[in-house]
Amino acid sequence: MAETVPLPVPSARALLKERDYLFFWVSRWTGGFAAQIQSVAMGWQMYALARLTHTVKESSFLVGMIGLAAFIPVFLLTLPAGEIADRHDRKKVLLVCYAGEVATVLTLAVATWRGAASVPMLLIVGFLFGAARAFFNPASTALGPMLVPRDLLPRSIAWNSLAWQTASIIGPAAGGLLVATSPAWAYFTTFALYGVAAACTLAVRKSGQPVVNPGSRWTLMKEGLAYVWNQKIVFGAISLDLFAVLLGGATALLPVFARDILHVGPQGFGLLRSGPAIGATVVALLLAANPIRKKAGVFMFAGVATFGVATCVFALSKSLALSVAALAILGGADMLSVYVRQTLVQLVTPDAMRGRVAAVSSVFIGASNELGEFESGVAARFLGPVGAALFGGVGAVIVTGSWAFLFPALRKADRLE
Repeated sequence: MAETVPLPVPSARALLKERDYLFFWVSRWTGGFAAQIQSVAMGWQMYALARLTHTVKESSFLVGMIGLAAFIPVFLLTLPAGEIADRHDRKKVLLVCYAGEVATVLTLAVATWRGAASVPMLLIVGFLFGAARAFFNPASTALGPMLVPRDLLPRSIAWNSLAWQTASIIGPAAGGLLVATSPAWAYFTTFALYGVAAACTLAVRKSGQPVVNPGSRWTLMKEGLAYVWNQKIVFGAISLDLFAVLLGGATALLPVFARDILHVGPQGFGLLRSGPAIGATVVALLLAANPIRKKAGVFMFAGVATFGVATCVFALSKSLALSVAALAILGGADMLSVYVRQTLVQLVTPDAMRGRVAAVSSVFIGASNELGEFESGVAARFLGPVGAALFGGVGAVIVTGSWAFLFPALRKADRLE
């Protein structure tokens, strides 16, 4: 039997010819930039307010509570959010979500400007922001593949990640500078950026309306859950993200490390927040230019293991330079594993199912990020910030080995085609 010759991978120039995708990409970048500034401002403001009346450990716990507040609506709204993304125009869903995000950040901006911001307000806004993101993530994830030919999908995923990661480099640094001036200015800047992101979404001409399968809403939601459970590559990929990053969420403690361990202030905090995105951007550029051809599963597990080791190095570091370097390696390793996971999931998922699968995936990702922040805050309450970060890094390495054993099909995944 003749050996199958893989089709050539389209160049980046082919992606640049897709007008609607370019507007989508700019929207993704601008929205990511805004979200990073908002996250930096809320974390720093929460810790600063908490330290007025609480100890370092107690304040660390309250920073983690923002993650829990944002995760709860993601968890509760996952199934209806996925069903909506598979039934309604995905562009319109995104625009409604942007409106919700604008409302939350404008509330914080005005309250901070008037000196009325408080710990309870930050937690409430975190909850409302999480509700908007619960619907945003499935719709955005499902809309992207509708804007490019299938042969451009792996490269577009790399460029989507590149948009987020480059925004994540500039966002934390800009957020640190803005917070050093005034948290209110950080929120007003975020407000303007969300407006630009919404305008770019409006500029997309292609329809965002998916082909709707017959059946009730509950039937469609059950189909999405069943598909994720039965497709072991999909289930293994998104659950790996949940448990590995859930344990390795040291970035949630960066306000604590910046202020009370490394003593580098808000400017240093912005630099620390940029560290993971710097490494992720370098890896995303490499993947965008040279997509993975073989041994995708091996690359993915190697990325998660490296993520855990780098987290441990960061936990023990007493130097700003070493901490930033460890965070950069952490971010690059995470980018590698995320790229493989997202490409595998989107390639094997039919378009009519993408919203629901993306919704389930988003709750896992939300758990690994927002709930991971809560886990780090709780661990810091009992182990201290250094012990919490070290615990998470070791846990991520253990999860890597466990998932490689439990999901052999995921470990043996070869080509991303």
